[in-house]
Amino acid sequence: MGNPEDRQYYINFSSVRGGKIIEALGRTIARLSPDEPTCQLFTGHIGCGKSTELFRLKAQLEAEEFHVVYFESSQDLDMADVDISDILLSIARSVSENLEAIGIRLQPRYFNKLFNEINDFLQTPIDVDVAAELSVGIAKVTAKTKDSPQLREQIRQHLEPRTQGILQAINTEIIEPAIKKLKQRGKQGLVVIIDNLDRVDPRPVHAGRSQPEYLFIDRGSQLRRLRCHLVYTIPLALMFSNEYETLKNRLGGGVAPKVLPMVPIWYRDGREFPQGMALLRQLVLARAFPQVPPEERLNLISEVFDSPETLDRICRISGGHIRNLLGLLYNCLQQEDPPFSRECLESVIKGYRDDLALAVEDAEWQLLFQVVQQQSIRGEKEYQTLLRSMFVYEYRDDLGRWFGVNPALAETARFKSVADVSA
Repeated sequence: MGNPEDRQYYINFSSVRGGKIIEALGRTIARLSPDEPTCQLFTGHIGCGKSTELFRLKAQLEAEEFHVVYFESSQDLDMADVDISDILLSIARSVSENLEAIGIRLQPRYFNKLFNEINDFLQTPIDVDVAAELSVGIAKVTAKTKDSPQLREQIRQHLEPRTQGILQAINTEIIEPAIKKLKQRGKQGLVVIIDNLDRVDPRPVHAGRSQPEYLFIDRGSQLRRLRCHLVYTIPLALMFSNEYETLKNRLGGGVAPKVLPMVPIWYRDGREFPQGMALLRQLVLARAFPQVPPEERLNLISEVFDSPETLDRICRISGGHIRNLLGLLYNCLQQEDPPFSRECLESVIKGYRDDLALAVEDAEWQLLFQVVQQQSIRGEKEYQTLLRSMFVYEYRDDLGRWFGVNPALAETARFKSVADVSA
């Protein structure tokens, strides 16, 4: 969003997604607590557009003179195996690297000592120059641990009892001096946006707790102790946890996570939702004609699709999931040049539908039909699986949240047979 060339591809879906979610995150920082640390949580389906919206938040806050550090945690972390120390080191690396790039050098005495300790107990020491920049030192440690589970476990055992010290060092040696220097440059404060933590694997870890529960609920109070403005992405399944209130209080400071739903293409009663469909058409057409005014793009549909109905077909089958819509469009490009024929699109849809159906287990077909009937999801693990696997999508309207089955699954013979039996 900070790049004018990229910005012309952006479509603002806030009018149909149930509220100005990014504006609310920004107001909390810039209006309600500009000088006090805040910790906000953001979630939604993987691929629904969270990262794009977080870039918009970054641009919005930078326009209000905040210094914003955005980074993708998955660059440092193995999402199948994450611990609290991994997240803290990733934050320390990203913030220090960002500050070093604008000429703010820090004196990380604690981390220099920590690197020396790590090298002393490792049988194969990591080549860390304590005199080098902090970000370089941490990057070498995190790169080694990401590649080697055995080394990762060794370092974790060393770091776990030092978690409080690491937290204090990040605050006193990185964040607080940085904020002071940033304010000398006319900035309002420091905002750190930690993206992609919603991709943490749900595997069981400590005492049978899932990895997301352990990180964001059991250790959530530590993640919020960093003394700057924080925005964490978290797994959507945590919204359905029995300990949701604990999550909200420990990590969110009592404030509910903001959820980015799908772009609605139907009302609850099954009628088409024209505003959502109109915006999805623009999402597709903006890729072809970014410099053409939105109202004029509709006159150019025939250059991209053989008919307006083919464009509507690809929008509907996506269920309002942004990445899936663009993925289907890309698959069409792999088969032929525009204008895409209906035959080409149906071939792409068939492949997508068949691949998706292969992943649905027998018991889950009945659950899927129950979601369609009830338009709601309860907190059982099976329902969380439906969300994570994107068999089910979440939408918002004036009445609140509701859920619908992925349209591609609704077209399968198996789903239709379950529906017939239930009827």
